[in-house]
Amino acid sequence: MPQLCSVCQHPQREKIDGDIISGVSLRNIAEQCSVSTTALHRHKSGGHIPQSLTLAHEAKEVAHANTLLQQVKDLVKKACGLTDRAEHAGDLRTALSGVREVRGCLELLARVTGELQSNTTVNIAIVKNPEWIALRTKIISALQPHPAARSAVLQAIGEES
Repeated sequence: MPQLCSVCQHPQREKIDGDIISGVSLRNIAEQCSVSTTALHRHKSGGHIPQSLTLAHEAKEVAHANTLLQQVKDLVKKACGLTDRAEHAGDLRTALSGVREVRGCLELLARVTGELQSNTTVNIAIVKNPEWIALRTKIISALQPHPAARSAVLQAIGEES
């Protein structure tokens, strides 16, 4: 006969399920509700949390994200409006400051919407750059007295030794 889930039988099950869905650490839940972290893990991974509760939590997160997105859009609109007012009033210093704020707001909006990622990679092709060729020549020449190091550098930059 299979063993009953101790969390499913727990008097604070609704609170436990809510905390698990909200991302509270199992260790904290275990301490608060006097249940083992192992039992909580089995409960969580065993599909014992009602799907309706999970869907409700996801819907709440989506609604919050939409609210946040709207707040950022409103912030951009307000910053643009204030910048325009300063420019029309001839206050160029304040207008320029406003432009910087609008840029920051647009950057925030791009991050929130996923259009801007902070882990951007920039590749620079320097193979035929004259400065690179001169530097490479100097490095290889300087390594002439050190054949092992020279060979390793040549191999690293893709040239034969």
